[in-house]
This record gives sequence, structure tokens and C-alpha cells, in this order.
Amino acid sequence: MRALATGAAVLALAAAGCSTGTSAAAPAPPAVVSQAVLEPGQDNPMIAQGVALGAGAAFYKTSGLGPKQMNAAAAEGTPESFIDTDQFAGGVLPTGVTITEAQGMNVLRNIRENLEAQGLTLENVTTMRVFLDNAPGSDRADYAGWNRAYRQFFANTNLASGDTELVPLGSAAPAAPLVRNPARPSRFALEVQSLPVTGWLVEVEVDAVFPVGSGPR
Repeated sequence: MRALATGAAVLALAAAGCSTGTSAAAPAPPAVVSQAVLEPGQDNPMIAQGVALGAGAAFYKTSGLGPKQMNAAAAEGTPESFIDTDQFAGGVLPTGVTITEAQGMNVLRNIRENLEAQGLTLENVTTMRVFLDNAPGSDRADYAGWNRAYRQFFANTNLASGDTELVPLGSAAPAAPLVRNPARPSRFALEVQSLPVTGWLVEVEVDAVFPVGSGPR
């Protein structure tokens, strides 16, 4: 009887071992919603070379958005009328801040509000399309001013250290950005002959991807 009991115990243990070995499932790989493809060796790139999107990702695409007309001190329909007076009191720009730079920050705040209404943030932006008109008296779009505005809201963390990158406002010494955001979307920026609203120098549209487990409202 003791021998039979011992044999049964051995069989039971063997069966348990087989069961444990076959039932353990390999962990599922993390779901990829989006992944920026960045230039190797750069700690602070401005934009991505491209963005890889996961299968089944839920997208949100804005329309082209421009700056809000907020500066009542300027004539309606002038570029100056689209200066954000919450940021620049009386519509007066600090030294070195260009009208394109000021409008760019106004637009990106508008983009942020649009995204937040859908449960998204600037960090969810994967692609950006930028249209620039040249300011009165200039013969070329102000790409430098636009890029300073962009860095206030995007691509302002160091990828190696995680530290916040300081950003200049006009010709002032670099300081903390308005919005800390590690996102580097793919992007194009081009000059156009005119924009749909008189006085606009900047129009932007973005694509964003909802995080895992969320979707359109």
C-alpha cells in the first residue's frame, strides 16, 4: 500500500509539473500606439524623421487653425490684431519677438484647446502641417520665429537626460518653455502666398493619436 501511495504521489507531481509548463503564457508585447523615428545620436531633435503608428490606433485630425484675434488695440485684420494680449499686455512684443513668433504661440494654444476638448494633449500629436505667410514688408516667411514658437510647446526635453531644454523668446536669454513636451511630431512647414483669414501669418493642422484604452468622445 505504501508503494502504491508513493507511486501515485510521483505521478501527481509529474502531472502538476507538466500542467504548469504548458499553461504559462508568454507576456504579450506592449501595444504600440505611435513611435517617433528620430535622427540617431541627437539628444534634442526638433522633429521626427517619421512616425510609426500601431494597428488599430484611433486618430484625431484637426482642421487648419489660425491665431485668435485678441488685440483690440490693433486695427482689425492686421497681423498685430492676432497677438495674444494675455501673453503680451497691450499687444506690445518684447525685443526680438516677431509677429510670426507671437502668432505661432497663439495658434499652438488654440491647437492645445482643440485637442483638450477631445481628451487629448499636445503630447499625443504625431504629425503637423504648417503654413506660413510672410509678414508685411518682408519677402520670405519667418521660419526662425515660427521655430521659436514651436519649441515653446514641442520638442523641448533632452532625450538623453530627460531634462527640460531652455527656449528663447525672441532675442531674450533661453528660459523654461511655456509647455514642457517631449513629443517630436513629423512636420512640414512651407510658405504660401496667402492664408484664408486676413492678417493670419500662421495656420497649423495636426494629427493626434488617442492613448491605449481611449478614443473619440
